[in-house]
Amino acid sequence: MKQLLIAVCLFASALFAYAQQETIELPAPTKTGGKPLLEALNERQSLKDFTGKEFDNQTLSNLLWATYGFNRPDKRTVPSSQNRQEIDVYVMFKDGVYFYDAKENKLKLHVKGDFRDGLGSQAYVNDAAINLVFVANLDKASNREAAFIDTGYISQNVYLFCASEGNLGTVARGSFSRTKLPPALKLTDKQEVTLVQAVGYVK
Repeated sequence: MKQLLIAVCLFASALFAYAQQETIELPAPTKTGGKPLLEALNERQSLKDFTGKEFDNQTLSNLLWATYGFNRPDKRTVPSSQNRQEIDVYVMFKDGVYFYDAKENKLKLHVKGDFRDGLGSQAYVNDAAINLVFVANLDKASNREAAFIDTGYISQNVYLFCASEGNLGTVARGSFSRTKLPPALKLTDKQEVTLVQAVGYVK
């Protein structure tokens, strides 16, 4: 019993330390393998029953690269209107929110704290390994409508990655709090949350 308690305490301490890092260096993403495209499309679905298990850094790197990484020196895994690349991806853990720097392949701490109450009332967001927050920089976008269309491409990449992995699930959500989330993320009047997406291991 004592050994089990010590192990639990060490695990909890590790998670706390992980969430408090100023920068999370990600390993190079794996860009090969996975299920064939048509099989992944056939298995794509919205799933909400998460285990609460955390992601390791390799899975996180692979997911974020598929979501919005660079597959050419100046182009991403998704299209964007006039190549403005106006969307930023924030990764929300239970103890902090990180900005995904795709060029450097790292996560940079944006704000410390638990801001999941800004994601809405669905309890399953607390069981997801992460919640992705897509933010449009309207001063970069060709127009506001294009920013929402571009968000859709990004969100679909998350779905296809999860389907390809087989043990991951995701659900895109527009029912976040538009009064709580933007100030929690310290967004400017030129930034707008377009969508949030829970991602995690499924039961």
